[in-house]
Amino acid sequence: MRQCRVVGPLWASVKHPAYLGKALFVVQPIDDKGADVGASFVAVDRAQAGVGDHVIVLTEGTGIRQILEEGDQVPIRSMIVGIVDAVDVP
Repeated sequence: MRQCRVVGPLWASVKHPAYLGKALFVVQPIDDKGADVGASFVAVDRAQAGVGDHVIVLTEGTGIRQILEEGDQVPIRSMIVGIVDAVDVP
């Protein structure tokens, strides 16, 4: 799992059937202080996140397939599974 910030929505006129009816967002990985770390990527939203939200993104295919319950051939690799309210760093 990774902590990320939602950059914005992603629209596609043509997409794989597994993505139909699912909200897609571009997310930017961040560190504990909120600074960008690495390249942004696309994630399916299951937490009703919005632009600017800090989110937890599951990036492991097996866990995502178990959540979606759509079989073993789901081409979804990243999913927003939670919205971060606060982070306490000692």
